[in-house]
Formats: sequence, C-alpha cells, structure tokens
Amino acid sequence: MDKKFAIAKVTKPFGMKGAVRLAPLSRYCEEYISKKPIFLGDSENSSEKVELLEKASDGKQVRCTFKGIDSRSEAEAINGKFIYASVTNEDEINQISGDLIGFTVVTDLGDVVGELIEILWLPVNDIYVIRNGEREILIPVIPE
Repeated sequence: MDKKFAIAKVTKPFGMKGAVRLAPLSRYCEEYISKKPIFLGDSENSSEKVELLEKASDGKQVRCTFKGIDSRSEAEAINGKFIYASVTNEDEINQISGDLIGFTVVTDLGDVVGELIEILWLPVNDIYVIRNGEREILIPVIPE
C-alpha cells in the first residue's frame, strides 16, 4: 500500500517564472522527486498531485519548476508547503522506522545512552536524537 512521505519543503520563490527552492527533508529527496509520484500541500491528507517539469541542485537546496505554477505570485502562494513522495513499505526511505521512537538506546558495552525521541532525515544521513535527562545527544547514522 502506498503512502505519502514528506521529502522537501518549499522555502521561497526563485525567479519570475514560477520556480521554487526546496529544502530537502530526506536524503532521498532528489531521487524520489524525479522518480516517484509527488504531491504538494500543507499535510499528507490535503496534498494534491503535481508534475515536476524541471529540477536543478544548488548546494543543499533543490530548485524546481512544477506544471501549472508559471509566475512568481503562484510560486509565492505555495511557499511553506511540503512536497510528498508516494512510497511503499519496501522503499529505502522506510528502512529506519519511526516505530523505534521511544526505545532505549544502549552502546555495544551495554551502557544506556538514553531514549530515542526523534529521527532527523537529512540529505546526507539520518540523525538519531536521544534524550538523556535534560541533555539531547545527536548520533549520525553512518556506516562507520
């Protein structure tokens, strides 16, 4: 069963012909925005399907043009909205499950690190946010 996953947020208009800049919310943003059905909206349930016309990377941000958004004023109207990709449970984006939130994180030696409270989906890698009392610990998810 397909579901929608937020992969980017529209951050600002770019130029006068309807292009917008996106801030990726997942390391799969550029791949999924090009290969998956995409939707635009304030939430997963209120999003509508959009067609990508053009995509260009600019450092950490992605610049896109969508069909039907042809002017700067139309681009300004979608500022702050999210881009969702249609994904299945088998997609790579679901490898690290949000179901892990709330579990206790321990080291290989059995020392308690804290409770996993959030997973940040960043373009390069994911980051586990772990709470230990008043302190938050950020652990990058990398092969090493």
